[in-house]
Amino acid sequence: MWPKDVGIKAIEVYFPAQYVEQSELEQFDGVSSGKYTIGLGQCRMGFCNDREDINSLCLTVVHRLMDRYNIKPEDIGRLEVGTETIIDKSKSVKSVLMQLFEPYGCTDIEGADTTNACYGGTAALLNAISWVESSAWDGRLALVVAADNAVYSIGSARPTGGAGAIAMVIGPNAPLVIDRGVRSSCMKHAYDFYKPNLNSEYPIVDGHLSIQCYLSALDNCYQTYCKKVKNKYNYNVTLDNFDSFLFHSPYCKLVQKSYARLAFLDFLNTPKEEISRKYPELIKLHDVKLEDTYLNKEIEKTFINLSKTDFLQKTQPTLMIASEVGNMYTPSVYSGLASLLISKPIKELAGSKVGIFSYGSGFCSTIYSLTITKECKEESDLMKIISSLSYIKEEIGARQKVSPEDYTKILEWREQNCHVVPFSPQSSIQNMFSGTYYLVQVDEKYRRTYNRV
Repeated sequence: MWPKDVGIKAIEVYFPAQYVEQSELEQFDGVSSGKYTIGLGQCRMGFCNDREDINSLCLTVVHRLMDRYNIKPEDIGRLEVGTETIIDKSKSVKSVLMQLFEPYGCTDIEGADTTNACYGGTAALLNAISWVESSAWDGRLALVVAADNAVYSIGSARPTGGAGAIAMVIGPNAPLVIDRGVRSSCMKHAYDFYKPNLNSEYPIVDGHLSIQCYLSALDNCYQTYCKKVKNKYNYNVTLDNFDSFLFHSPYCKLVQKSYARLAFLDFLNTPKEEISRKYPELIKLHDVKLEDTYLNKEIEKTFINLSKTDFLQKTQPTLMIASEVGNMYTPSVYSGLASLLISKPIKELAGSKVGIFSYGSGFCSTIYSLTITKECKEESDLMKIISSLSYIKEEIGARQKVSPEDYTKILEWREQNCHVVPFSPQSSIQNMFSGTYYLVQVDEKYRRTYNRV
């Protein structure tokens, strides 16, 4: 017997308490006005100073989630971390998080870290779901953590950074139920974005290839998802079947292009006769080869315009955190889920179908879907998640603005002290959110110690 309605039972989001304004960054970088705000679709960018690292981000989000939902250490049977922010080539972040469980005698907890660029969080989530649905499941909950500090060297990619963490509880009888038997993946080999230099936090990025890989992964996953649904349920999937669609968000403008891409795929799957009737002016686009269209501006612009109304309804509400915090890497697509839950009325969310596209460079990608429970009464589990996320807007507004000059100095300082020991952080802890873990020091043996605000 399958456990019933396996999915997400709780969500906690954390982002650092400081940000840089993208419009000020445009002026500082000497680029045209609107390049980051309109061109990338980004308002602000959160970032870590020297007080936070991948361990502290994860400690913060897990501790906050357990406090907010009153989850006891003994309730957790699997704990898995997805991240690409590596500060140790051997010791997992999961093992660091065991500090929250060990004092209670809770050490029988499966799971470790999963790494592949921005996809690691999804891999961790799918592992957790598989555990709950397996013979190894012992009735306890799984806890999935996705966190990253996304920073770039000086240049055009720097404004696409961000930082943050998400923790999710996975188990049966969930209000956000992962649909079974239809998730679809596309895995290939590409050097679109990678981090081969272990002495630097910065990646090597091939921008054009990265976008091409992202859209090609989206094409593959969507087509496979449609086939699986057709085989399992005998109906044809289009965007009309989804009430919302979430995408991994390197920057918000790419998400709009991605939604338009799915509209283009639906167009290609529509019989030619129907296209002739509905969109005679577009008939010439019906026979194009998919692989020739990734940098085709005419197709991109046409389908952005055609899908704009649907995009504003189904995907724009998922970009609230992404536009304010930036690309959090592994938590990015799940920040979209949190944004959706706090941006729409519960009656509109209840019973709705949500499509999810997760992409990580290199590359790994999956499309899956979830169904939100119809139960939306005051005391329902869905209402509990939504009310538990109500702090997000308040914390976004309570962050401290940092000038581009100071932001650049902070990144230079991080750069100079990457893997330097012993190390004592310089930044103040005064403005950190309550409950945030911070780095106290790294000793001469590279051992890190943390305290909590």
